[in-house]
Amino acid sequence: MPDSPSVRISRRTLLSSVGIAIVATATSASARSLSGALPWQAFSADPPDIVKSVGWTYFRPEEARAIEAIVDRLIPADDLSIGGKDAGCAVYIDRQLAGDFGDSARLYMKGPFKPGTPTQGYQKDETPAMRYRAGLAALDAWVKQNRGGKSFAELSPEDQDALLKDMEAGKVELPNGVDAKAFFTLVLGNTMEGFFADPIYGGNRDMVSWRMLGFPGARYDYRDHVSKHNQPYPLPPVSIAGAPEWMGKKG
Repeated sequence: MPDSPSVRISRRTLLSSVGIAIVATATSASARSLSGALPWQAFSADPPDIVKSVGWTYFRPEEARAIEAIVDRLIPADDLSIGGKDAGCAVYIDRQLAGDFGDSARLYMKGPFKPGTPTQGYQKDETPAMRYRAGLAALDAWVKQNRGGKSFAELSPEDQDALLKDMEAGKVELPNGVDAKAFFTLVLGNTMEGFFADPIYGGNRDMVSWRMLGFPGARYDYRDHVSKHNQPYPLPPVSIAGAPEWMGKKG
């Protein structure tokens, strides 16, 4: 039997009353929070997991020496900034490989695996952690065989640059089926991420790349400066974890 008009009206009235009560309660709570102390503290609910730059999580000692040498040639120190090693790029890569990125945890990895187009990117079943382990081992074997038993880190900067350029151009055939060009591309991309990402991930130490570019970082608001083209941003950058100055450290 359909509801009578009086029943429908009473239900509508009840729902309206409940809705008004909810809004009134929320408004009252908001008013109390604005009139008194803040009801929360920054980072109290979900604090960022700040990477500690001491030690290695994924890389073995010989791998760490090689990757530090590589990132220092991809981003060499100059009058604009420190090099990739001092900026923490190797630490960033190490922590990424030890986490979800290294395991391809957020990618579909069940196959089938078939060659893709250049725009589709990497299409094989090896995770980034596996690719780094195999790639660094192949690079070490190639250098020892072709450079008098030395390791990559022991080569001169000029020889390191020449080898990296040949890898980028696909002119080097690494052993064990490792694609030198693909491995170079992987390392280059991760090195750039480490140099420009937020410092909480281990790279961009002291926000060196942001200071170089004049990037404000994670500041909550810099609208007053958006339209000021070709003018340096006047304030230091801020990390997700805050500014070093706020934590009693030198910037």
